[in-house]
Amino acid sequence: MDRTDLAPLIDHTVLGPETTLADVEDVLDAASEHGMNACIPPYALEHAAEYAPDVTLATVIGFPHGQNAPQVKRREGVLAWKAGADELDVVINVARVQAGDLEAVEAELAELVAAVPIPVKVIIETALLTDEEKHRACEAAREADATMVKTSTGFADGGATIEDVELMSEYLPVKASGGVGSYDEAMAMLEAGAERIGASSGVEILEGGPDSPA
Repeated sequence: MDRTDLAPLIDHTVLGPETTLADVEDVLDAASEHGMNACIPPYALEHAAEYAPDVTLATVIGFPHGQNAPQVKRREGVLAWKAGADELDVVINVARVQAGDLEAVEAELAELVAAVPIPVKVIIETALLTDEEKHRACEAAREADATMVKTSTGFADGGATIEDVELMSEYLPVKASGGVGSYDEAMAMLEAGAERIGASSGVEILEGGPDSPA
């Protein structure tokens, strides 16, 4: 896959706790130049929408632990959409998945999905779940009409794996995020069934791939 085809599949990401507007602008500049999307903190959305109106903006909800009250997640999602977000990446309530409380998990996600007219990706934080729990989380996301499931926040130990992408792709399109830092790693995730890559090293991933045909 050449750079032109790969770029729109990458969410070039900056989400650290010390992320400044200048950091966000750097990511937006790179995304705009290379044709990538950007995943940025919610507080920077209004600025980003004005600064780089050509870039598709994703932001995070309930990040990074997912244990906000459902009403808070829903409100956060609505505010993010109104501030300029084109997509939302919401962290599932991992504890409720582990407890088997799937009705509450599904209801929380469904409320958010119904509250916004934009795609919602559900971060299931694979590093913290057993395979059985991953199946439960993905099923809840699908039943809630989410658009996509995402492997990781990048803040737990462990990130995207081939095995997890294959498992998750049985339910919904997958965003592989966490530890994907090279072209070869990105291609491995796409070949396993991922349809989007989340990475802070989007430029490096693209530069490792072949140039687009003239």
